Amino acid sequence: MAQDTLGTLLSILRDGQPRTRAELVQLTGLARSTVSQRLDALLFHRWIVPAEHAISSGGRPSTAFAFNPRARIVLAVDLGVTHARLAVTDLSGSIVAERTCDVAIAQGPEPSLNWLLETFTELLAGCGHRMADVCGAGVGLPGPVEHDTGRPVNPPLMPGWDGFSVADWLGSRIGAPVLVDNDVNIMALGEHSAAGPQTDHLLFTKVGTGIGCGIISGGRLHRGARGAAGDIGHIRVPGSEVVCHCGNTGCLEAVAGGGAVAARLRAEELEAADARDVVRLVRAGNTWAIRQVRQSGRDLGLVLASIVNFFNPTEIVIGGDLADAGEHLIAGIREAIYGRSLPLATQWLNIRASDLGASAGVTGAASMIIEHVLTPESVEQSIRS
Repeated sequence: MAQDTLGTLLSILRDGQPRTRAELVQLTGLARSTVSQRLDALLFHRWIVPAEHAISSGGRPSTAFAFNPRARIVLAVDLGVTHARLAVTDLSGSIVAERTCDVAIAQGPEPSLNWLLETFTELLAGCGHRMADVCGAGVGLPGPVEHDTGRPVNPPLMPGWDGFSVADWLGSRIGAPVLVDNDVNIMALGEHSAAGPQTDHLLFTKVGTGIGCGIISGGRLHRGARGAAGDIGHIRVPGSEVVCHCGNTGCLEAVAGGGAVAARLRAEELEAADARDVVRLVRAGNTWAIRQVRQSGRDLGLVLASIVNFFNPTEIVIGGDLADAGEHLIAGIREAIYGRSLPLATQWLNIRASDLGASAGVTGAASMIIEHVLTPESVEQSIRS
């Protein structure tokens, strides 16, 4: 590795292991004087700091340098249809401040984003930071998003947002890059960061009112040609004629989503407005609710079984409101997948509930922007500008 860049040195130190000048010279192949100049620039801009403990091999100890996760601050938000979770994190993804609020995304983009800015300003002030400390913002939205432009595309639950440039609007006001993706993708990123780099092939499935899937392939999020990859909610469930809001019949979310399960419970004269009410009934031990959630898992598992045969993931993570029903949903999913998938595809497959729960979205949104601002090119540009 002989690339003469500031960003290359920083990327080496990001693994958390302190290294001396001599070690960095050996790793990069650069001249000692060049490494010293680059380290001085990184120190000046606070991207790195001297490690707490000097490294000594006898004689005068050598100073070791380490990545500084507090060099910059990241804003992360998971915007839902009726609620939002916001977080301020450092460059390691550790949450510095967090807030959950009820907010109606149907009020439109500018009122929603103005509220977002005001809330982030309060959070930053509360943890001793200013907007000038922010290096970027990651945003998750509850609808299809063209990731390259940061624009929602015909989002069915977000009136007035179609084609609105969220990235440009927010970026011009915070003075830092903004990356936008759909909520399921950022949750997949969050779960992948929690699972660790050893998990290269992961499916995150969100089961709420709707159903969606985030795909981690080869350690990277797979978005597809236009960002529509993972929209499994409109795959047809064999034998079902239930009409979906999209106009088709038999769509998975119209059969197995939280709203569909709640509707079946209401037909039995149970109080269930949404997925959260379904979970409440399950936790109360209602046998009909438990049976319906188990069947929802089976229906979801039938669709996921085809994906397991096609994609061969090592982990399937289940999140979303209905996932709070616990093992009843997971058991139905496992039953269908293991019954319908090839043995080779399921030999090392782990199917589990989300580790991060409601924090998966902000964790993934932060991870998305951290990886963007810490590329060698971005670090060099920030220092040279």
